[in-house]
Amino acid sequence: MQIRDLKLVNFRNYKKVDLQFSKHLNLIIGKNGMGKTNLIEAIYVLALTKSFRVSVDNILIFNDEVNLKIEGNVDNKNYELLLTKEGKKVKINKTNILRLSDYISKINVILFNPNDLRIIKDTPSVRRKMLNIEISQLNNLYLKQLQNYNRIIKQRNSYLKAMSINGNASKDYLDILTNKLIEVGLEIYDKRREFIEKINTEIANLFFKITNLEGLKVCYESDYQDMTKEGLLKLYKKSFDRDMMFGQTHIGIHHDDIVFKLNAANLKDYGSEGQQKNTIIAWKLAEIAIFYEKKESYPILILDDLFSELDKEKINNILNLLRDDIQTFITTTELDNIDKKYLQNCKIFRINEGQVEEDTNEK
Repeated sequence: MQIRDLKLVNFRNYKKVDLQFSKHLNLIIGKNGMGKTNLIEAIYVLALTKSFRVSVDNILIFNDEVNLKIEGNVDNKNYELLLTKEGKKVKINKTNILRLSDYISKINVILFNPNDLRIIKDTPSVRRKMLNIEISQLNNLYLKQLQNYNRIIKQRNSYLKAMSINGNASKDYLDILTNKLIEVGLEIYDKRREFIEKINTEIANLFFKITNLEGLKVCYESDYQDMTKEGLLKLYKKSFDRDMMFGQTHIGIHHDDIVFKLNAANLKDYGSEGQQKNTIIAWKLAEIAIFYEKKESYPILILDDLFSELDKEKINNILNLLRDDIQTFITTTELDNIDKKYLQNCKIFRINEGQVEEDTNEK
């Protein structure tokens, strides 16, 4: 998968820009605050319809303008996202796509950003969000199942509160909701489990090639682990009094977590920041094989501020793992630590206060 070009109108600090990309390596260079990350953020928004940096869409609109537009040609298809104060619209080949869930998964992007260290350091909800984003790109049905699961959870929690207030309320409807929750939850669990299993076939070797350390493993923790529907029904029944007391559902895949372990030690508690960063980079690179297996094409790889706080050896170890047939975007403040052989077949974009200059070393 390759994005051939990108047109921005009123995006972040870019009033108007039209760029042509290399199908190999694209280096985006500039001082901090000049708009490097804004550029790759636009590619991400075009793919997933949302930013990886902010949750409020209107922040993306340049100054006091009323809308923004992102347009790009990816694998001979034209994709367009228009954002106004009222909402967003997406098109493929100039045809409106009415539901965002039908648009997401068409452009596949794997992103590393320094804030991804939160995946290890932060709460389980951050790790679940990352997992949901990646699997949704692979499987459009997964996103719809997730939306359905969240809807059922809200209904179940609301009914639990109603039962608490009205002591003689029937349990029959709660049982119906619980059965639906288990059915959809098991489908989501299976997709998450399969994804983690595939990550584990790649990640340890990649981590070793970057750090020369062995023993990295990702562990998936879930209430649904090794459970049948009958076993889960017993768990929900056992949790009924607690659920009633708090008006919340305490069992389910909405409590899932993943744990990164290096030789059985939890990296959240015992890993250095360098080990944590290289773990996430290895995770992102491990996803490439999974995307190719599912989509029969490689995703677009975006590595934002990849080189900060890494020594020259690890930087070039990572670069050595990048396939030439995977379109890659890397943002950086300078090129000093990059082996010159990696600069021989790339396109360089120099960013200065929203202005872009291009030069190329492609062969």
